[in-house]
Amino acid sequence: MLSIIETDKLTKVFKGDVRAVDGIDFEVKEGEIFGFLGPNGAGKTTTIKMLNTLIPPTSGSAKVAGYDIVKQPSDVRTSIGYVAQDVGVDEHSTGRENLTLYGHFYRLDKATIKQRIAEIFKLVDLEGYEDKMAKTYSGGMRKRLDLAMGLIHNPKLVFMDEPTTGLDPQTRSKIWEYIRKMTKELGITIFLTTHYLEEADQLCNRVAIIDLGKIITTGTPSELKSSIGGDVINLSPGKGDEEARSQFMTNTQKVLEGESFVQRTQPAEEELAVYVDNAKTATPAIMRILAEKGIDVETLSISRPSLDDVFLKYTGKTIRHQEGKETSFTDIARRSERNK
Repeated sequence: MLSIIETDKLTKVFKGDVRAVDGIDFEVKEGEIFGFLGPNGAGKTTTIKMLNTLIPPTSGSAKVAGYDIVKQPSDVRTSIGYVAQDVGVDEHSTGRENLTLYGHFYRLDKATIKQRIAEIFKLVDLEGYEDKMAKTYSGGMRKRLDLAMGLIHNPKLVFMDEPTTGLDPQTRSKIWEYIRKMTKELGITIFLTTHYLEEADQLCNRVAIIDLGKIITTGTPSELKSSIGGDVINLSPGKGDEEARSQFMTNTQKVLEGESFVQRTQPAEEELAVYVDNAKTATPAIMRILAEKGIDVETLSISRPSLDDVFLKYTGKTIRHQEGKETSFTDIARRSERNK
């Protein structure tokens, strides 16, 4: 299978010697759905901007659809589509007019635009709505029209940045269906960023996790979850103030991390995740040990490792904590300190 994206030590350095992207190497195969995950400030947006030819790399190189992003930017742009988190539909135009405008952007002739509109409206189940004003569309229909606009020029590769953010579960599921159809029926490659890790798990053939400008792991969702292994026991102190929860986390970690059957522990939101080989045997032992130390557990649940656990292991953060957050000075300082 050929690669549609190839990077070689791709790097972007901003003022202050901040390495937003730090020598990353990865490839995306034709026809796959590739997830690109990471905390805010990790380098996702900067990487996408370089691959879209919006900003040049400081060093290193990359090819998209066989074209060099620095030497052949026009060829790259005509080979890719882009679907943003925010819907780019003009609500005061019809669905047909929206797609026609985008077709003109890509210098398509009238006959090609007409043919593509018919094909794409069928793909995203909008047949019969071509000549209705976009403002009369539901939120889900506008998102489907947004997907259609990114496909008008028949791109080989489509970048999707948080395509289902803010959608209800039913609409999100339908968007997943259309994304799968794009790869299966049209052979389009999808480069997906998302804060919904179940979305990456359901859709992606492979995912890469980036943090502090570096790719820290790549693999199929199954491979990454298997790399953690075992079970996850989630412990919570129940209701209490922040100081009480913090004390629970600290004391419980201190007690359990010395036990041979505990792989590691990790605070996650308002509970402590304890990674063990076998929850069936570990659970009674944990409860006995904590009771002996006078540590009360209000709730306990057991789960198999998920992509959330993978993300937590490699970044030290839960992705839910990252939603809506901007890059902080702390993030920049961490990256600068690491590069000294």
